[in-house]
Amino acid sequence: MLLVNTETIAGKEIESIGLVKGTMVQSKNIGRDITQALKSLVGGELTAYTEMMNESRDIATQRMVEEAEKLGADAIVNVRYASSSIMKASSEILAYGTAVKFK
Repeated sequence: MLLVNTETIAGKEIESIGLVKGTMVQSKNIGRDITQALKSLVGGELTAYTEMMNESRDIATQRMVEEAEKLGADAIVNVRYASSSIMKASSEILAYGTAVKFK
């Protein structure tokens, strides 16, 4: 499955199928929360959170691709990501785009 963040794909004529999306809501565990809180005292990257968000993005992307595949799509254009806090200890990642078929 081809994923692009542009509205078109060079050299391809496309037909829009529809919006597809994938989501992932992940919470922090207490151990990770404590170690990252201590790390924030001295500064620097909070690697456990970076890893958690990267994993969440990968899962949300895979869910979006699976939805597009069910529609028979060849690609997803205009791929975007959004994140939000659901509650104090959890975040949502949303991957979305337009599923297309090649003509």
